Amino acid sequence: QVQLVESGGGLVQAGGSLRLSCIGSGHTFSNYNMGWFRQAPGKEREFVAAISWDGGTTSYADSVKGRFAISRDGAKNTVYLQMNSLKPEDTAVYYCARDRTLLRALRVGADEYGYWGQGTQVTVSS
Repeated sequence: QVQLVESGGGLVQAGGSLRLSCIGSGHTFSNYNMGWFRQAPGKEREFVAAISWDGGTTSYADSVKGRFAISRDGAKNTVYLQMNSLKPEDTAVYYCARDRTLLRALRVGADEYGYWGQGTQVTVSS
């Protein structure tokens, strides 16, 4: 079955960097758009970044543009989220997700993603 496993979260000071990784298995990784979402305590889950199945298109939430970068490595079945210039408001559980449908245009809505990882905690101290 499809599995997504995130890693790389942790505690970092404001202005610092982290790189999240998400390894996929149980499907043909390179056929699917991949996304990162986050959820802070007491808030709704929100879109962070997404990358198309071929890696040619990316999309970012306005709040992270210029600070975060999403990428993928098909040979490793892995999608990454490089997070720089972190702010306390970036504190959340970060989730990796796989599109429900293969080989389609990039989507950013959470309901377009059918498989989710368990999440990794990112905490940014001020």
